[in-house]
Amino acid sequence: MAEMKSVGVVGAGQMGSGIAQLAATSGLDVWLMDADRDALSRATAAISSSVKRFVSKGLISKEVGDDAMHRLRLTSNLEDLCSADIIVEAIVESEDIKKKLFKDLDGIAKSSAILASNTSSISITRLASATRRPSQVIGMHFMNPPPIMKLVEIIRGADTSEETFLATKVLAERFGKTTVCSQDYAGFVVNRILMPMINEAFHTLYTGVATKEDIDSGMKHGTNHPMGPLELADLIGLDVCLSVMKVLHEGLGDSKYAPCPLLVQYVDAGRLGRKRGVGVYDYREATQKLSPRL
Repeated sequence: MAEMKSVGVVGAGQMGSGIAQLAATSGLDVWLMDADRDALSRATAAISSSVKRFVSKGLISKEVGDDAMHRLRLTSNLEDLCSADIIVEAIVESEDIKKKLFKDLDGIAKSSAILASNTSSISITRLASATRRPSQVIGMHFMNPPPIMKLVEIIRGADTSEETFLATKVLAERFGKTTVCSQDYAGFVVNRILMPMINEAFHTLYTGVATKEDIDSGMKHGTNHPMGPLELADLIGLDVCLSVMKVLHEGLGDSKYAPCPLLVQYVDAGRLGRKRGVGVYDYREATQKLSPRL
């Protein structure tokens, strides 16, 4: 099994930029691709700031940080990923959009390249069906934010080869991550358990059992969770939570996975969480207080 030297990442949002940072600080050459040049600019600033923070805390040396920024290259051209040993997709959580990307990547990537998805719930087998290399397609689900969270969930599709699995596991461990392996069932391991808990927290709020503050405080102090489920939903994005619940409901066919009407309503209203400034909680006033006054 040849050692990986280069990584392509598609999608320069929080997940994609975090994965690119991990790869670069692990001594790999990285192409970060996004069709939106503004997203690439934001990703560069976020990665640079994060790397400097890691250096200041002594988590990595200044030399490693400087080397990482030199290893990072940005592009809006998918074909620039043609030399990557592995390409990790971190785009919107839509099966149709991901399948189209995998089909395009299959025609661009070198024949030995692994195609990985950071999907949190979508079938790897179905994504692989869009390619001519299903044995080299795998799920590589990073937790948010990737540079900090210790877990990578590895998902094997129906045709994922042992070689592909081992190469992906070795790469995740090179990133300093703990790995768990899941078979290709809706939600995999983490979201199969986490998202129904978040959904139940929405039901608890929806039916007036308690306030959002008391629901979160109860779970933080009663079960030692670092964040309450509603706070966590805002961090993840309520649209992502809803998408995963729909996948669980459709994939497992059990009414217990039906999305809470309140979660659906919040998403319909554009209350998507921290990224929009308002979700279960309102973050806009706090942001305004931190903004400089002219």
